[in-house]
Amino acid sequence: MSPAFPGHVVKVGSNDSASVLAIQQRLNLPATGAFGAETQEAVQLFQARSLDFQNHPLTVDGQVGPMTWAALFRSPPAPSTAAPADSLLGSVLAVAGGEVGVMEEPPGSNRGPKVNQYLASAGLNALDGNFAWCAAFVYWCFSQASTALAVPNPAVRTAGALDVWNLAGPKGFRRITGAEASDRPSLVNPGAIFVISTGGGHGHVGFVESLTGIVLTTIEGNTNDGGSREGVGVFRRVGRRVSSINQGFVDYSSRT
Repeated sequence: MSPAFPGHVVKVGSNDSASVLAIQQRLNLPATGAFGAETQEAVQLFQARSLDFQNHPLTVDGQVGPMTWAALFRSPPAPSTAAPADSLLGSVLAVAGGEVGVMEEPPGSNRGPKVNQYLASAGLNALDGNFAWCAAFVYWCFSQASTALAVPNPAVRTAGALDVWNLAGPKGFRRITGAEASDRPSLVNPGAIFVISTGGGHGHVGFVESLTGIVLTTIEGNTNDGGSREGVGVFRRVGRRVSSINQGFVDYSSRT
């Protein structure tokens, strides 16, 4: 049986000697339990010659994350079996999933019967301007779920994508930086909100539905199949990776 990925990236200086030993044995290296230059070089050579479970070239960085681990031990990473941390997040994901397929009317207008509802929940009137609505979609889903469960809505009420990140911290909710998530993908759980900064004070947000290795299944508003933040509808996507989330993740089930 192949050893399970330990939940964190194994790299130079790692104190996870058991995982280092497994890597060294797989690469026919001296079994020292210490991840040094020789192990790093052997990992880089393996990465340069190998593909991940989606048949994409591995990143040649000398670090053993979930994709390199799966390739090393010839076992595709198992989808995360973690359930949302609480009933509210489970209900929020169900609400979001039920909106997949909602489209702007007309496409590219940032308007439409449902889009107008999303914006209104965040305090905006679609007739007053042309508003991106990915963050409003997130808030609307939380609003619907919290009302149905008769519990307080913890989500930041905003249509600003970066506000989701910037205001969640002062409210005491846990924020996982992109760097932290890349080093320890197991920190990212279903129901988390991913936050991407696209520059100039703009960004994009959506829900993490599940995680396989570092591959995210997401539900996003105001996007398209390509993942644009100026899309045309609500989509379920399997195109983002943890490393592409440059700002981080907000966990509304946990406070710092």
